[in-house]
Amino acid sequence: MQLMTTLTNYTGNLQAALASVKQRIAEFEQKYAREPGSVQLLAVSKTQPAARVGAVYELGQHCFAENYLQEALAKMAALSDCAIDWHFIGPIQSNKTRDLATHFDWVHSVDRLKIAQRLNEQRPGQRGPLKVLIQVNLSEEHSKSGVALNEVGALATAIAQLPQLQLSGLMAIPAPSSDVTAQRQVFRRLAQARAELQAEGHRQCRELSMGMSSDFEAAIAEGATMVRIGTDIFGARGTMP
Repeated sequence: MQLMTTLTNYTGNLQAALASVKQRIAEFEQKYAREPGSVQLLAVSKTQPAARVGAVYELGQHCFAENYLQEALAKMAALSDCAIDWHFIGPIQSNKTRDLATHFDWVHSVDRLKIAQRLNEQRPGQRGPLKVLIQVNLSEEHSKSGVALNEVGALATAIAQLPQLQLSGLMAIPAPSSDVTAQRQVFRRLAQARAELQAEGHRQCRELSMGMSSDFEAAIAEGATMVRIGTDIFGARGTMP
């Protein structure tokens, strides 16, 4: 009986958190004159056990983002019966590209041509082109992955020549800031970079993957099409069973 009560509370907490995030996204879409439903929620499930991911899936959330490859592969195996759209958002090492190309639907963190070429070569033909985003280092932090803004165009042109990849947009993880105005200024630079790519003929470059639990309002205000939310759905690490 105690175990059943714990599981019921656990699912209820997730349900309330997920509903709250979706409601806030809808409110921000309205506030900033975005088309209803134009912002996709990616539930960031890194460090979360497969059971918790499965519980959120059963609540109607089918897009999940992972940072760590081996952890993600274990969850994919455990949740193989679920029609999950898997997104990889972590740094990419060359020796990981085969598994990324084989198992993921989206890769957000392409930041150099060598990685793109390996993903292209290793993508199984029957799966169709892998959707990729170029990660941009907007804050020019040495500790973070991503290309500089002035290198985005050249990398996009090179990726566009790779038949097993579909260049679908840009991604960024800016330096943390509690100033909404500053947040918006940074996100605006990514939106401008996407507009420049589209003007150069990269019509499929539609996505802006930007905004997390602490700054997704500012991201939506500046045109985000995907927001990556973990803490506001799952809670702080270790706060749920």
